[in-house]
Amino acid sequence: MSFLQSVKKAVEEVTGVARPGRQEVIDLVRLRKPDEFHFKGDGLVPNHPFWSLVVYRGAVKLPEAFDSAAVMEGLFNANGWGDSWRNGIYEYVHYHSRIHEVLGVARGTAKVRFGGNKGRTLSLKAGDVTVLPAGTGHQCITASSDFLVVGAYPPFGTYDECTTAEQHKGALLTIPQVDRPGKDPVYGSKGPLLQKWKKV
Repeated sequence: MSFLQSVKKAVEEVTGVARPGRQEVIDLVRLRKPDEFHFKGDGLVPNHPFWSLVVYRGAVKLPEAFDSAAVMEGLFNANGWGDSWRNGIYEYVHYHSRIHEVLGVARGTAKVRFGGNKGRTLSLKAGDVTVLPAGTGHQCITASSDFLVVGAYPPFGTYDECTTAEQHKGALLTIPQVDRPGKDPVYGSKGPLLQKWKKV
C-alpha cells in the first residue's frame, strides 16, 4: 500500500470521515449476475482445480460522498473478508496457494490477465469486484494512472505469493485444502459465490 493511501486509510478509520456506515455500504450494493471463468493449469500457474474466478461487474456504487476505497473495505469487512489493502495489481504473474482473495476496483480502469499466460485478459473498471479462488494467476497488463484496487481475504488461510515453477508442485497440494469461505465478499451469506463454489 502506498504511503499516501496508508495515511488516508488510517485517518478515515480514526475520524470516520468519508467512510460509509455498515447499512450505507449494504445500500451501495447492486445485484449482479456473476461472470465465471475457469482456467486450467499451465505448468507455472496451477489455478484452482474446481472453483472458478467470479466477476461481479458494476456491483458497487461509488458515490462522491465517500472515499471509494473505504466503500470497498467496508463492504468486504461487513461480509467477513478482512486484512484489506489499497494498491494496484502487480505487473507480473503471481497467485496465492493458501488463501482466496477479493479485488474491488475503487478507481480507474485496467486490463488484468487472470489464469496465467494461457488465461484471459479482462477489462475492469471502478465498481467491479473479482473473487479469486486460491491458485488463480493474476497480473496487471495496463492500467489508468488513477487505478486503485482494494484487496481482502477470508478469515482463514495464510497469505503467500507464488511466482516460480518451483512453487508449483507444493501449490497443487495446498490449493485444494483452502476451505470455501462462509460468505460472499459482496453479497454475504446468500451470495452467488457460495453456489458457484460448491463444497467438495
